[in-house]
Amino acid sequence: MPPTRSGFDARRAVKGFALLIAVYLVVVYLIPKPAAVKPEGWRLTGIFLATIVGSVIEPIPAGALVLIAITLTAVSHALTTQQALGGYSDPTGWLVLTAFIISRALIKCGLARRIALNFVRLFGKSSLGVTYSLAMSDLVLAGMIPSNGARSGGVILPIALSISEIYGSKPGATAGLLGSFLMIAVYQSICITTAMFLTGQASNPLAAKFAEAAGYHHITWLNWLEATIVPGAISLMIVPWLVMKLHPPEIKRTPEAPAFAKGELTKMGPMSRHERIVAAIFALVCGLWVSSSWSGIDITQTALIGAVLLLITGMLTWDDVKSEKEAWSVFIWYAGLLRLGQALGDAGVTKAFADGVAKQFGHYGWEVLLGVGLLVYFYAHYAFASITAHVVSMFPPFLAVLLMQGGPPGIIVYTFAILANLAAGLTHFGTTPGPIFFAHGYTTLRVWWKVGLIISFVNLAIWTTIGFAWWKLIGVW
Repeated sequence: MPPTRSGFDARRAVKGFALLIAVYLVVVYLIPKPAAVKPEGWRLTGIFLATIVGSVIEPIPAGALVLIAITLTAVSHALTTQQALGGYSDPTGWLVLTAFIISRALIKCGLARRIALNFVRLFGKSSLGVTYSLAMSDLVLAGMIPSNGARSGGVILPIALSISEIYGSKPGATAGLLGSFLMIAVYQSICITTAMFLTGQASNPLAAKFAEAAGYHHITWLNWLEATIVPGAISLMIVPWLVMKLHPPEIKRTPEAPAFAKGELTKMGPMSRHERIVAAIFALVCGLWVSSSWSGIDITQTALIGAVLLLITGMLTWDDVKSEKEAWSVFIWYAGLLRLGQALGDAGVTKAFADGVAKQFGHYGWEVLLGVGLLVYFYAHYAFASITAHVVSMFPPFLAVLLMQGGPPGIIVYTFAILANLAAGLTHFGTTPGPIFFAHGYTTLRVWWKVGLIISFVNLAIWTTIGFAWWKLIGVW
């Protein structure tokens, strides 16, 4: 998800754009152009890298920044106008947009909150149980809602905050009672659930699109879940427990949490007609996504069907669709970045990068390059405030290099697509929910980063051992 910032700081914008112009000039005029890349392709590279840097420092909102980049590719003749705008006709962008619209219905009618409260009612008798309950809630919602920010900010976080306050745990002196633990443990869990579904985060279908362009056509909603279900379930079991060992709350038992959830459910009453209709559409869309490999119904078509049914049944109004600002912002940002990434491949820039790396490290096998590459790729996320920006800038070249070295496509694609999500747990700004959770002030930056670093070692160990073995068993590689 792109980071967002309210207001306009003229001084920040001037300094930021000065840096982006410098990045472009250095790339285009100081770095030698590969012989296989045409001048317009190298100008495109400068624009792309400046856009990625801009996504990190964000002198203006990310959507506006990408729109400027798309315009510049046409003005500089790196692409034609039709080519520059091609990302907005790509089905992947519309998949993300319509999934956001469907998620609005889930939150608007209260169904998403009902799901989370039921998990807390059943399993929330301890502080660890509360974390598992909220993690499972996010896991269910991730199958449909492609915004970890919408899931956590609109559903998960409010419940975690309410439970913390029940026990008198507030930012400051009482944060250690419960709230500090919940903020860190739930956030780390969200990074895992984000990785487990093709629809868990906007970057996942983007990675699938890049993989398809590289010749790997085996990713579907169901195949992604099949690949992630075992290592993901193990990570979800271990990580909250480990956070408790690293940063234990003073309150271990939380009998009031199920009572709180039961009380909130009582206030909500039985499932309303709106909730039942949205639940039926939710089930239909998930069913069509699961069966897409044999039904032949494209997952973007399915998302569009779901959005249309919500409009026809009145579960969403056209005003709801128009007012879904985050969805439209992500569409502009996401589809534009998708097009820039595709254009780099078309211009031969990605292949030129892979050729250069292969010349330097060609004497190593793909196994060594995969090991080194995944560490570099993973910990590079310290420099990113967006999973999608990370994937756009680093996934295609790493994929190209390892495929050139003869690596199995399946293990390379899934490793790098999934690791970008898990790496978001390193910092308090690694993905949209990070600053949302951290901003409540329950914990210090030092504790957040320390726990994130240790959890990163555990996640890498799980996914590169059990994950790789599972992928071998199911034929991914």
